[in-house]
Amino acid sequence: MSYNQTKKGVKLYVQPIGLVFRYLQSKKKVEILLVHQPKIRIQGYIIGFDEYLNLVIDQGEEHNVKSEKTKKIGLHLLKGENILFIRECV
Repeated sequence: MSYNQTKKGVKLYVQPIGLVFRYLQSKKKVEILLVHQPKIRIQGYIIGFDEYLNLVIDQGEEHNVKSEKTKKIGLHLLKGENILFIRECV
């Protein structure tokens, strides 16, 4: 669940698929945490998705939080059922 604030300070609920669509439109780099691999973070640009939130990531990088190593994975498909959260890269 995600909330968006309007100019009047009222919080509006934004559905997850709407948030993913915003990341796709704005071409912002995102960070994705996977369910079964909590020490791995995937970063890249969303170039496609479907109703199950399966994501196509371009210019993907796999970051290992524990060893602090980065591996380029390029174009990658992530199944929606394996995604724990998605956020904009800082």
